[in-house]
Amino acid sequence: MRQLWTSFRTRLIVGAAVWIIAGLAVSGFLLSELFKAHVTQQFDDELHGHAAELAALIDIAPDGRLSLHRRLSDPRFLPKDSGFYWRVEGAGGQALTSPSLAGRDLPLPDPLPPLGVERHVFVAGPSGQLRLVERSVANPHGAPLRLGIGVDQRLLDQVLGRFNWTLFLSLTIVAAGLIGAAMLQVWFGLRPLTRMRHALSAVRLGQASRLPEDLPSEVRPLAIDLNALLEANLEMLRRARTQAGNLAHALKTPLAILVDEAERMRAAGQGEAAEVVILQCERMRRQIDYQIARARAAALKRAPGVAADVKATLDPVVAALSRLYARRDVSFVVDDQDLPIVAVDAQDLSEILGNVIDNAGKWARSRAEIRVRRRGEFTEIIIDDDGPGLPPESYEHVFGLGERLDERTPGHGLGLSIVRDLVGLYDGHVALDQAPLGGLRVILTFPAITRL
Repeated sequence: MRQLWTSFRTRLIVGAAVWIIAGLAVSGFLLSELFKAHVTQQFDDELHGHAAELAALIDIAPDGRLSLHRRLSDPRFLPKDSGFYWRVEGAGGQALTSPSLAGRDLPLPDPLPPLGVERHVFVAGPSGQLRLVERSVANPHGAPLRLGIGVDQRLLDQVLGRFNWTLFLSLTIVAAGLIGAAMLQVWFGLRPLTRMRHALSAVRLGQASRLPEDLPSEVRPLAIDLNALLEANLEMLRRARTQAGNLAHALKTPLAILVDEAERMRAAGQGEAAEVVILQCERMRRQIDYQIARARAAALKRAPGVAADVKATLDPVVAALSRLYARRDVSFVVDDQDLPIVAVDAQDLSEILGNVIDNAGKWARSRAEIRVRRRGEFTEIIIDDDGPGLPPESYEHVFGLGERLDERTPGHGLGLSIVRDLVGLYDGHVALDQAPLGGLRVILTFPAITRL
């Protein structure tokens, strides 16, 4: 849930949806109240008109008997339980009622309103609560007449209910349309940021060297500044790699001369002195290779676009070592179905894999297995062999600079030391264990990069 709120898209869409729903809810409430007031006033005006018509139709005989010249013009006062009723009361308990009452009573509340005054009241009618207009009618032969005409409240509620339901459906459709439009607008508006995100991912994966600059004016300056930063970093890396190469060349050339002179000394009969010079030159060469490899990896780690496809890097290494150890009938089996990308320079990854797999090939009797698998945010590369293996107490020893457990095995002892340092510089780690095949298991762990 917390991750959702870190998204601009989610925040904008939720904010727009809240305001749209709140605005339409308030609008719907106001429209409903306005319509209710309008319909109520219309019902009341209609009742006033019917009351005036009924008062005009009353005929009072000299003996006080009541009658109507004709029926009311509105036919809704005729059917039983139609919801429209009227009643006229005279002196002596005389009364006239609408046909819709069907002989039932319609009680009129006391007291009698003054002449010329209409009173709105609610009474219990034959079919529910009745909205009633009551008035007095002058009687030339005696006391004023009482007239009441009303309509069931349920009829008004039905009209309001139908309107409110229609209003709710309409506003729901409008809200859905507006929220959809807001989502489309947010998606379209954030497309440049999404494009920049994919471009940055391409730079991080090493698939591009710079960001596109054909972006909206609000985002273009950011892309230009990032491109300038990328170019500055790349230039610094070029210079660092050039200087590292120049330093290596400058140091290795005198070393080669010293080794050549030592060979001449040996040929001249100074074998002991020559052996000391050659040994020290070899130690110096190891230190040069080691430190330059570390410096190069440390610089590349901070460079954007440092990424390597494990399969593309692993296949050439395995192919080369398979040919090298074919004379010993050592087979290399690779299981790399995950096809991950790791945050390591491809050349460094090739050197790391070459050292470890070459070591497995040297010690394997007939088989070495390489498996690649994704573990959350990391990628593991596991190299097993069926060789003699190592005792657990020797695991840490083999990582020492220049340390080798068997001096008869070809190699200069620098491989595993460089491997652990290079992997560590890329925020990974190396572990040793016993392989199911019986030999040594080397587990290389690197930060993984997710493809977008």
